[in-house]
Amino acid sequence: MSQPAPRSEDPTERTTATPGTPTLSVLAVGPMLEVTVETLRGNDEPRVHVHAGGQGLWVARMAKTLGAHPVVCGPFGGEAGVAAAALARAEGLDLRTTSTPDISAHLLDYRTGEREELVVMRSPALDRHGQDDLYGTMLVHSMDVDLAVLTGADPDVGIPDDFFGRLAKDLRAAGRPVVADLSGSHVRQILQAEGVVLKISHEEMLDGGFADDADVATLRDAGLRMLEEGLRALVISRADDPTLVVTDDEARLYSAPTVSIREHKGAGDSMTAGIAVALARGAGLDEAVRLGAAAGALNVTRRGLGTGRRRPRRAGSVRPRAAPGGGRERGGRARRRPCA
Repeated sequence: MSQPAPRSEDPTERTTATPGTPTLSVLAVGPMLEVTVETLRGNDEPRVHVHAGGQGLWVARMAKTLGAHPVVCGPFGGEAGVAAAALARAEGLDLRTTSTPDISAHLLDYRTGEREELVVMRSPALDRHGQDDLYGTMLVHSMDVDLAVLTGADPDVGIPDDFFGRLAKDLRAAGRPVVADLSGSHVRQILQAEGVVLKISHEEMLDGGFADDADVATLRDAGLRMLEEGLRALVISRADDPTLVVTDDEARLYSAPTVSIREHKGAGDSMTAGIAVALARGAGLDEAVRLGAAAGALNVTRRGLGTGRRRPRRAGSVRPRAAPGGGRERGGRARRRPCA
């Protein structure tokens, strides 16, 4: 019996968007189906919600909220994949799907007020044909957009580390701006892809062995070392603390608006979306980080990752300041500055 799959894709289909709308391609290596159970205040009757999830889809969802046209490239298959693809398209997301036997599915329970995972079905690993199809799909459809976004994958999906490095280099060689939200060994592979803007959390800096501690000066110095390998900029989110942005010229801290937190998960993905959308519009890095910080703040006020019903209008309230000891010391190794 054959596995169900979303409707077949036309590989020659081109991305079309309203003139003036920024367009993004988003690599979604690990899409998932999320089924959530919750109760409303004063009502014990359970409510069930079904959503398409995964980092790439969370980034794309916020990018759409911010006025962009995201094209999501990812493997969808099996019953969970058919459902997730249909739900994503119902939200207005533009999908370019490749084949896989199934995707992961999560059953989440919020009835106690806290997030509890009841059931997790892991994605099967992509074989080499699936990996090649995903690589080619992302590369081809990135040629029609303003900017490409690379998001990561759980080890279960079996994507080799060099997949991200090769893809970032090929996209940059084709003149595509690239924003990456990766961690661990995936990060090491893209450092030499000239001109990538990397968003990473301070926990991922520590876990990946890029920094020894979470002190601002330590993170700044680690960022400068990473920039020497080829990055355009490093954006380090720091939970409730100001975001640290490191470039060749300076290091700055960006303080987001103070809001009540409903769900902290997904703030980093919303920040990535904001940065990507602003850069796709042709904005500079400062404006992009401001929008990213505002988008992240918007996300935590809502339950649901990468969500928002209104475009954030408080980017102007995100205030940057120089990080302690910011900037490259004299005598630091210079390198060729890549084109944006």
